[in-house]
Amino acid sequence: MKRNNDLPIEVRASARLPLGMQPGTFLRDYWQKRPLLIRAAADGFECPLNPDDLAGLSCIEGTLGRIVRFDRRRDRWHLENGPFAEQHFATLPKRDWTLLVQDVDRWDPEVRALLRRVDFLPRWRVDDVMISYAVPGGSVGAHVDQYDVFLLQGIGHRRWQIDARPNPPLAFREDAPICLLKHFDASHDWLLGPGDMLYLPPGVPHFGVAEDECLTLSIGMRAPSAGEMLAAFAAHNALDLDEALRYADPDLSLPANPAEIDADAVRRARTTLQAALALDDSAMAAWFGRFLSVYRAAERPAPKRISVAQIEKRLARGDALTPSPSVRLNFSRDGEVALLHGDGETLRTSLAVACTCTAFDGVIDAAQWAAWSETEHAQVVDLVRRGWISFS
Repeated sequence: MKRNNDLPIEVRASARLPLGMQPGTFLRDYWQKRPLLIRAAADGFECPLNPDDLAGLSCIEGTLGRIVRFDRRRDRWHLENGPFAEQHFATLPKRDWTLLVQDVDRWDPEVRALLRRVDFLPRWRVDDVMISYAVPGGSVGAHVDQYDVFLLQGIGHRRWQIDARPNPPLAFREDAPICLLKHFDASHDWLLGPGDMLYLPPGVPHFGVAEDECLTLSIGMRAPSAGEMLAAFAAHNALDLDEALRYADPDLSLPANPAEIDADAVRRARTTLQAALALDDSAMAAWFGRFLSVYRAAERPAPKRISVAQIEKRLARGDALTPSPSVRLNFSRDGEVALLHGDGETLRTSLAVACTCTAFDGVIDAAQWAAWSETEHAQVVDLVRRGWISFS
């Protein structure tokens, strides 16, 4: 095995190795460990959206769009949140601004197809595809992310600088509307063109600036913080806890000072909380699946009224059911059945139904329907009624 210092930070991809190496090698040597520039990761790449498409998307209610502008003369950053009026873009300058739109994979199937490029990762680990359009000089400043990201250049050229040295300075500016680093000193400087891709693990300072009009697609990973997980866990499980599970002190002895919280009291409190947090693997998997299935920006799907007969009629004429892009589905196993998680809820289904509904190209057509039992048909009906899957 190569030593860390011997590992290349820049590789060239091929049709056989789009990461420039085997996925297992990437996971072992780079994933959450060190940056990697992959030249020609998507050779001949045709960007699924153009700048006008992205601007139009940012005008739609429900999208998460931002415009970041930089005033060079005053060294000041400005942030605007969407949705935007179409005429607003005509008022923007020719330099030094960026439009960013999150969750574009939810809105565009061709963008969603880009997630195949990271299909060696657990699908529930992927957060979204964010797309940024920038005019010359456009940037969001030097910053650091707390999650892994793959930055694929779609149109034009962007210069990326990173600081890959150990323990870089991470103090933030106090005068900016976004989290920007107060000090940034690059260890590497690259110009990326269409099809090039930069992988950055969490905590690596980076600074991207558009050399010309450019569009960059960012495949970001989901990395919930311990605080986020603990808050969600407590909120979800508190109502189900046994009321008899309380702080108790049958071993109480005379206190030295009645007002003091002594070491024994702290120990008992910790024991009480540990008992409340104790879940077996199956229960923990069910909670974690529900937690991951909550989509930050999606509206809850409206319930639908549909019957087995109506589904069979549509399947017979060639229609097919596919997962809804606005619902994040994942599953865990409970013996021989699956716990299918979506929209913060859990349904018991067969493993076949769960695997089909969570597959990237998951399709329920007439042939698949015919292979399933009446019980599985009922499960599919429930999923359609909930809006987790729908006719495409």
